[in-house]
Amino acid sequence: MAGQNLVEKIAQKFAVGLESGHTVHSGDYLSIKPAHVMTHDNTGAVMKKFRAIGATKPNNPRQPVFTLDHDIQNTSEENLRKYAGIEAFAKELGVDFYPAGRGIGHQIMCEEGYAWPGTMVVASDSHSNMYGGLGCLGTPIVRTDAAAIWATGRTWWQVPPVAKVELRGTLRPGVTGKDVIVTLCGFFNHDEVLNHAVEFVGDGLAALTIDQRLTIANMTTEWGALAGVFPIDQRTIDWLRKRAETVAKRGAAGVPSDADGNGKHPRMNLERIEQLQRRTITADEDASYARELSLDLDSVQPHVSGPNNVKTMTSVADIRARNVKIHKAYLVSCVNSRVEDLAQAAEVVKGKQVAAGVEFYIAAASSEVQAESEKRGDWQTLLDSGAIALPPGCGPCIGLGAGTLNDGEVGISATNRNFKGRMGSRSAEAYLASPAVVAASAIAGKIDMPYDFETAQPVGETKATSKKSAATPEVTILDGFPGSIEGELIFCHQDNLNTDGIYPGKYTYIDDFTPEQQAGVVMENYDPAFGRMVKEGDILVGGFNFGTGSSREQAATALKYRGLRLVIAGSFSETYKRNALNNGFLVIDAPELVKDLKEKFGTDKLTIRTTIIAKLDFRKSVLSAGGRDYVISPVGTAAQELILTGGLENWVKKNV
Repeated sequence: MAGQNLVEKIAQKFAVGLESGHTVHSGDYLSIKPAHVMTHDNTGAVMKKFRAIGATKPNNPRQPVFTLDHDIQNTSEENLRKYAGIEAFAKELGVDFYPAGRGIGHQIMCEEGYAWPGTMVVASDSHSNMYGGLGCLGTPIVRTDAAAIWATGRTWWQVPPVAKVELRGTLRPGVTGKDVIVTLCGFFNHDEVLNHAVEFVGDGLAALTIDQRLTIANMTTEWGALAGVFPIDQRTIDWLRKRAETVAKRGAAGVPSDADGNGKHPRMNLERIEQLQRRTITADEDASYARELSLDLDSVQPHVSGPNNVKTMTSVADIRARNVKIHKAYLVSCVNSRVEDLAQAAEVVKGKQVAAGVEFYIAAASSEVQAESEKRGDWQTLLDSGAIALPPGCGPCIGLGAGTLNDGEVGISATNRNFKGRMGSRSAEAYLASPAVVAASAIAGKIDMPYDFETAQPVGETKATSKKSAATPEVTILDGFPGSIEGELIFCHQDNLNTDGIYPGKYTYIDDFTPEQQAGVVMENYDPAFGRMVKEGDILVGGFNFGTGSSREQAATALKYRGLRLVIAGSFSETYKRNALNNGFLVIDAPELVKDLKEKFGTDKLTIRTTIIAKLDFRKSVLSAGGRDYVISPVGTAAQELILTGGLENWVKKNV
């Protein structure tokens, strides 16, 4: 059996209920008990789910963390009432709570020692990947998962395939961590790491600061990954020591509610750091990876993403010559508003003024970041240039509060997403860049940079990997779960079949839509004939990245209600997979089967009754179809429990 990579080792540590001797590897379904779960403004929605499942108190009040950070500029009576309700709920349950103005939740998780190296921490937010900058396995969950963790301490997770990304060499002066992740997103832009966890390795890591690592890890989300994890090295330890010293000086006023009687911080303290240094987790030398990529850091130069697309990149040297006029510039968000980022921007604008007709917005990642920036003089330098200060929070990054883009405007931002309409009007255009490029553009009135770079192509490569084969141990089958099932394969070849195709958006918010009605409209936008062709007990086979798009859970339940036994696909959107299993509906990856069916049946017809009877042997983790056997990931007891109980909410009710 191959050794374990870092992601597998951390997952092993936080899995519960494993059979004796089970070594965790990619593909395993696990019941996990993460160290912490963070929710932000969406805490209110999770509260409703928590109460709906009959829970009255958390399994462990030290596990959840509530932070208010998204809509903090909204002082309407309705929003203030919502915030007050979340705070009262936290007080009632004894949960750590951080009010509006303290900062962005992900930054707080790092500053306050929740996102601890070598642990697993989840959040009901897609940018929980950021915790990987500190060697913490951070990954997103959905709201039902959050409620389940509050109530029982655990939820489920399927360990994703892991990609190893080697960063070689050293960044040139003026090039930042944001330029690295923009380059990775734009250079490797063919889904190389889609739904993977990423582990960063290489001699280039030594020179990357923790702020840069947090930036890179944060935007692995936009790269398509479920996690982006850096190793726990001396830079990590040094950052923790410095942070612990800062926390110690902060005094009793800043100590969280779970501090000990002496006012000692319960997480960010020297004893815990010493323990971490003695027991650092590292990947095994013979660990297996699904993919290996590399990037030469000295080939990276400032780039911008966009407009309106993270994976389209252009060197700033090229775009500068196009004279792309801007109306707004942003130095905000969890990806690029830390002390180092603000310092870089301040250096660029010092002694200069924001161009006429341009609005330059700044917001620190946290109140502590802002205080440190003020102490250094960087904050005042930015204000003196004409920057407009916003409170520590998300704000314009997600189209909330002051400064959003109006019709026809162009913005350049140090945020992590520039999807059409995200930062304001759908007719606006948004580019992403580093803090230095954003600041230089605010001064110039067009996309610009403070330094000259010759245009050059990034140097990197993708290596083929030969996965170490190992005998799959026989899976334990729970009472009531079938050891095997059979059904005819119904083939829908479409790759990237989105949730609108599976379940039309016009039905999504009809709250009293019955299961029978859902079944009646399933796949209506993809193939109107599907509903007439499919029979109860069939097995649907889709293409790759099945269920991409919105997070509507009806795209899973409608297929279940139509009587399909399960869905097989080349790969799934991770959100779709979570929604399916959370509703007791099994989905299985089988990329080789999909390739074979495409070769056999082509892509002319949207839906085909193949007449192929497939058998899935869950004990042996084998799918037999068309005279060939395909190895599938083991459907472990964590997944079986969800199917047997009819989904996560029922599982929670059973276990509360």
